[in-house]
Amino acid sequence: MNGCLITIEGGEGAGKSTVLESVRACIEAHGQVVHVMREPGGTALGEGIRNLVLDPALRGVCAESELLLMFAARAQLVRERILPALAGGDWVLSDRFTDASYAYQGGGRGQPAQRIADLEHWAAADVLPALTLLLDVPVAQGLARAGQRGHPDRIESEQDAFFERVREAYRARARAEPTRFRVIDASRDAASVRTDAVAAVEAFIAARATP
Repeated sequence: MNGCLITIEGGEGAGKSTVLESVRACIEAHGQVVHVMREPGGTALGEGIRNLVLDPALRGVCAESELLLMFAARAQLVRERILPALAGGDWVLSDRFTDASYAYQGGGRGQPAQRIADLEHWAAADVLPALTLLLDVPVAQGLARAGQRGHPDRIESEQDAFFERVREAYRARARAEPTRFRVIDASRDAASVRTDAVAAVEAFIAARATP
């Protein structure tokens, strides 16, 4: 099979990291090489940008700067890691990708969708996931989980209304692209969420293998 990009999306406390490991094991069990990465991050430049974007001391970052920083990290990740992996026939599994910008910088910050689409075309080289798992969890529940990890970062410190907009933007994208998205109820226990995520990936792999 040719390489492809699978992404895992969701708001704060959705449990993406736990699901990611199970999905990676599932893909590897089918004999595929998997490159796991995160956004923002995944490269030396991207990790540096991640530290800036999430620094709770940087309260004055405007929405435009945040959007451009996210795409600067993404542009490097696409060219340094994603495109070479796909070209070699490997699979890429990413903790967030461009859908996160539509949700956080678009839905959350109010940046125009067309502006994000233009950056997706230019900076992200029109790279699109073949499958996106959206872990959907109510905002209050997700934030309670995230709060158990320690002090909140700059984005985690936003108000509930911000995260409600983020969640709705994610859900709107899933409704608009039902063939790419699989929405998983992440309000349940971790084992149930992992089971559904792996089942979705298994079905995706089976469909790709069908002539």
